[in-house]
Amino acid sequence: MATLKDFRDERLRKLSDLRGLGLNPYPAKANRTHNLSEIVNEFSSLENSTVTVVGRILTIRKFGKLAFIVIRDMSGQAQIFIRSGEPSSDADRQNSELIMPDEIHLLDSGDFIECTGEVIKTQTGEISVNCRKLRLLTKSLRPMPSSQEGFTDKEQRLRRRYVDMNVNQDVRDRFTRRSKFWQATRDFLNNNGFLEINIPVLEHTTGGADANPFVTHMDALDQDFYLRISHELPLKRLIGAGFEKVYDIGPRFRNENYSDEHLPEHIAMEWYWAYADWQDGMQFMENMYKYVLEQTFGRLQFNINGMDIDMSGSWERWDYAEVIKKHYDIDVFNCTLEEVQSALKENKLEVEKSDSIPRGIDKLWKNVRKDVVGPVWLINTPAFISPLSKSDDNNPNFVQRFQPVIAGTELGNGFSELNDPIDQLNRFTEQQKMRDAGDEEAMMLDIDYVEMLEYGMPPACGWGYSERVFWIFEGVTAREGVPFPQLRAETDEVTKSIYPDLNL
Repeated sequence: MATLKDFRDERLRKLSDLRGLGLNPYPAKANRTHNLSEIVNEFSSLENSTVTVVGRILTIRKFGKLAFIVIRDMSGQAQIFIRSGEPSSDADRQNSELIMPDEIHLLDSGDFIECTGEVIKTQTGEISVNCRKLRLLTKSLRPMPSSQEGFTDKEQRLRRRYVDMNVNQDVRDRFTRRSKFWQATRDFLNNNGFLEINIPVLEHTTGGADANPFVTHMDALDQDFYLRISHELPLKRLIGAGFEKVYDIGPRFRNENYSDEHLPEHIAMEWYWAYADWQDGMQFMENMYKYVLEQTFGRLQFNINGMDIDMSGSWERWDYAEVIKKHYDIDVFNCTLEEVQSALKENKLEVEKSDSIPRGIDKLWKNVRKDVVGPVWLINTPAFISPLSKSDDNNPNFVQRFQPVIAGTELGNGFSELNDPIDQLNRFTEQQKMRDAGDEEAMMLDIDYVEMLEYGMPPACGWGYSERVFWIFEGVTAREGVPFPQLRAETDEVTKSIYPDLNL
């Protein structure tokens, strides 16, 4: 049975033969005039006109003096039709890089080619390009698995996503939708007067979330830096600088375990809106979710993990303390750590030595959350759970925070932003004490941010969501939802055998 090395060796022989004919198997330029979907969809207007198309070879079939090659580009696929003797002249051979009919055997599935000819229908009625000039654009040295063979091994799919996307069209389509998701996010914000301002990824002090950061070193300054865990604090500095509506979309990094809903590196968006509060933010985000989902998926009704979700209507609002009281009979504002730990044990939830009342209550809430269909806004969050949020004007035990709960998970986070520098410093100090006591996810004291608040930041609403929103509505896990997930580095045995001198 032929091995990958056997196939590769045969293609290397063909590559040598092509070079021997004076052909460049890797020219720099192609000359496309139409994509393949245009040939098929606009046949009536293109029939008998000359076009130049390009694509990757899917199949090659030969019948005597005829050859049929199916190629695919990003838009779709189509057939090219080659008749013996076209192209044929010595001038063609000398003045171009054309493949002659008797050289088609040097082509393989996976190669990229360019075809110039008339748009026709074959005798069987299939729309095709009657190829007069055929160029090789790229010689493939490894065979692409066919769609019939399948490419289903999860480990191989994640390691060779470029193969996965070629063989499994639904995977490639997923990342087209992912692009639409972020484009729709940008469009909605831009159309509502927000400015996209990119902020640093490297930070002296990182904050804005409870997460363990990655650490790197900058040689130019001879100092350690953190990869940002959030966009929050730099964007709020921009609000303090006089901008009124700002956002950024880009990567953030949290040195945590993988899960079906979390990756250590992922794309996220945060916006901040001066002179708005959490009530403004909730209405704004209901509209934004509808717009983004409609633009991405073309619908607002979904079935996610067996839950029927309708995003077209108004959202329910749930009070955090009332939910905990209803499910566990715990008063979140007047309880002990022992009571919280007891409730965790009764519900078979993990109890850790590092647990505090806030972390324990958060675990209890997440146990309720997993069964929530939604869409629901979780509101009136206790202040001790949200150290960067503004307290409610009517009840200082609450903060003005709003979290969307959909299909058992939280898909974003919004606040009326804290802008009292003394209050913020006190909260930072409490967080730093937790960090000094061993809680690596507690926030760092950011004195520069406190200084900015002392100069003055207007009241503002802030919001953030990550691409987890896309993963949930797409119905995939986190690793399936990104094109190139991080995996432990390794080189397979076939590759090692092909390159024995590289000591891989």
